[in-house]
Amino acid sequence: MSVITRDGEFTLPKHILIQAGPQAEVRLVTSYLQNKLATASGLPVTVRNAFSTPATIKLVLNTKTDAEIGKEGYQLWVSKKGIVISANEANGLFYGVQTLIQLLPKEIESNEAIHNIAWTVPNVTIKDYPRFGWRGLMLDVSRHFFTKEEVKQYIDQMVRYKFNLLHMHLTDDEGWRIQIKSLPRLTTVGAYNVKKEGEFGSFSVPKPDEPRTYGGFYTQQDIKELVQYGKDRFLNIMPEIDVPGHSLAAVVSYPQLSVTPGADKFQVRSGERIAVDNTLNPSSEYTYQFLDKVMTEVAQLFPFGYVHLGGDECNKAYWAKSDSVTALMKRENLKNYDEVQSYFEKRLEKIVESKGKKFMGWDEIIQGGLGPNAAVMSWRGIQGGITASKLGHEVVMSPTTFAYLDYMQSDRVMEPHVYATLRLSKTYEFDPVPDSADAKLILGGQANLWTEQVFNFRQVEYMTWPRGFAIAESVWSPKEKKNWNDFYPRVEKQFPRFNEAEIKYAPSMYDPDFDQSMGADSLMRVTLTTEIPNLDIYYSFDNSYPDRYYPKYTEPLIVPKDATQLRVITYRGKEPIGRMITMPIADLKQRLNRRRRD
Repeated sequence: MSVITRDGEFTLPKHILIQAGPQAEVRLVTSYLQNKLATASGLPVTVRNAFSTPATIKLVLNTKTDAEIGKEGYQLWVSKKGIVISANEANGLFYGVQTLIQLLPKEIESNEAIHNIAWTVPNVTIKDYPRFGWRGLMLDVSRHFFTKEEVKQYIDQMVRYKFNLLHMHLTDDEGWRIQIKSLPRLTTVGAYNVKKEGEFGSFSVPKPDEPRTYGGFYTQQDIKELVQYGKDRFLNIMPEIDVPGHSLAAVVSYPQLSVTPGADKFQVRSGERIAVDNTLNPSSEYTYQFLDKVMTEVAQLFPFGYVHLGGDECNKAYWAKSDSVTALMKRENLKNYDEVQSYFEKRLEKIVESKGKKFMGWDEIIQGGLGPNAAVMSWRGIQGGITASKLGHEVVMSPTTFAYLDYMQSDRVMEPHVYATLRLSKTYEFDPVPDSADAKLILGGQANLWTEQVFNFRQVEYMTWPRGFAIAESVWSPKEKKNWNDFYPRVEKQFPRFNEAEIKYAPSMYDPDFDQSMGADSLMRVTLTTEIPNLDIYYSFDNSYPDRYYPKYTEPLIVPKDATQLRVITYRGKEPIGRMITMPIADLKQRLNRRRRD
């Protein structure tokens, strides 16, 4: 990757002419760019195939392949004469267009025409190409259902930052989200639960008369439309059918899938604590017939070469109570329940491969022995990916350590409660290739957004950005080019662009971290630190709202004996930049006591 800047800039004229070849895939790029420029500028934008007349922007497919930039790389030249983007293939042109859009003023992101703007681009030469071919985000549409139009919005946001894969988590205990025509109850029954609001996992158990109308599913036509929408933006969609655990919605729809008696009384989970068997029966031929039907239809709907089959967090305690599973273990000489799951996964792998697809699962599928061709998605840290790569299996890295976007981004007093925090700076440390892994088998990386605590699409946006920027850079840019002090100012420049586009994002990078300790004098002290430098923190203990005329934080604060809350806010110079945070002193004391017990 190289960037060469020069003095001067190019200004788009009153009539914008785009020149590009007539190939169908190139037309996808030109129509995208034409729509973007025309919408925001209100100027006429014309596309021509001929290269004889002077053009504002030229999109050129290389006649001789540039081996360095590969399939997805591009070169971008901006001079006083105009703009030229070249690439080996159309998706490279598309990513060059994304860079061009980022070089234009922030108003280019507006959804309506902005007048009296000089549409300037700095004179620059850029050569750019991705580090990995797998650059993904996972969206959990099972815990909470997001509409087809919302998924399209997510795709639009992803491709702006050169992501090329959307992993859709389509099935779980809370809902089955994809129509399977041969198994209609999966969606007539399995796609709906009782609407609850509050803190997921602690909801009351639904009463029998509460309406089960919350949820939804994608018809097969919806899926085809989403796949095409992604394809038109050079993005693939990978489906995930999560089995044999996390399968309560399937079991409720077809109770014969369960090893546990009484499954016909189970209900799709609505966010209450799980108290029933949510696994498929690995010893029943009906289970494999069911999965064959599902895979037949899924494989036909998704052109992408991989299907993700889950495999995580399977509660095997119910299998241990089953005579039929015990008989299976004896018949197949299986020594433990990890090997039972391995038996299940290997049979499922053959089903998936019979449909012309490659099998992928979460890293638990390693435990009882991997199938011959299984690909592994490493989520419980990086070790699973290291192990799988050393065994000769393909790996995608998506570890909780760096890439779980459902984790809290700031202090827990500011966020829906989840069991861990993941700050932007930690996300930025993500490297998909650990030192001891076989780098040749690391396909790339992705971040995962589980949606137990994400009830609406605006929260999806809030949880994804700006941590999604850190993931995007980690899977696109060379490792040696990454630099936090260079990264966070560029993140800040995206915020006004998101404001123009009316996309929500988290300002959590401006929130301080709180650390509490007890001194020898038995007085509690609070240490405040900021994720980015050169911020001032102002505070109060008197229940009022601090501004920059209040005391400024310079050293650990001693908590006054009778104080009930600490309020803080961050400033940059004279301007407030962070959120007003109210921290109960009782909360700090609880944390201190918890630390002492630990």
